[in-house]
Amino acid sequence: MYNLPYFKEQDQEVVLQFMREYPFVFLSGVTPENKPVATQVPVFIDEKDGKLFLTGHIMRNNDHHKAFEKNSNVLAVFTGPHTYVSATWYDDPHQASTWNYMSVHAKGTIRFGNYNDLVAILKRLTLHYENNNTASTTVFDNLTSEYTEPLLKAIVAFEVELTSIENVFKLSQNRNEKSYNNIIVKLQEQGIDGKFIAEEMKKRQQQLFGK
Repeated sequence: MYNLPYFKEQDQEVVLQFMREYPFVFLSGVTPENKPVATQVPVFIDEKDGKLFLTGHIMRNNDHHKAFEKNSNVLAVFTGPHTYVSATWYDDPHQASTWNYMSVHAKGTIRFGNYNDLVAILKRLTLHYENNNTASTTVFDNLTSEYTEPLLKAIVAFEVELTSIENVFKLSQNRNEKSYNNIIVKLQEQGIDGKFIAEEMKKRQQQLFGK
């Protein structure tokens, strides 16, 4: 992780909101043979007894499931929009260009659940992404057991108890005010990602420059 203090978001609620907005995580671990494994899955973020947990499901009996059974240490990476920042936008352009982005690295230990845990997460997941439309044909409760039972045998529920959360919200905080404002202007001329990063930078203007 790009571990510089001026690229850190200090407000934990802002970090958690970012995680909730970008829940399709890159979930990675290591086998006993030190072989890296990874998968990408949607997760929920829950607080229980003052601790944070990620819940979701993955395929059963493939490399990541087998690795996590042997080594329960997990890294979940949350990422959002990102964009190139040209040094030509700085007041002194004779520098290296860079990339602005927002990322959260959540570390913890994983445990796998039982059949009831899996059904619960699938009900929650399908309802959530169908906007709580209980009439939707694709929510779990509206699917036939003939369809769901074979699928339930192929996947497994998990819960990750988080032990640390680190973030990099790299948004040109190390630039002077003139460069910072010009970067915002240039990014607002870009596509969706550029506009998003520009808005995030604007949110931090007053804190950085007192205006």
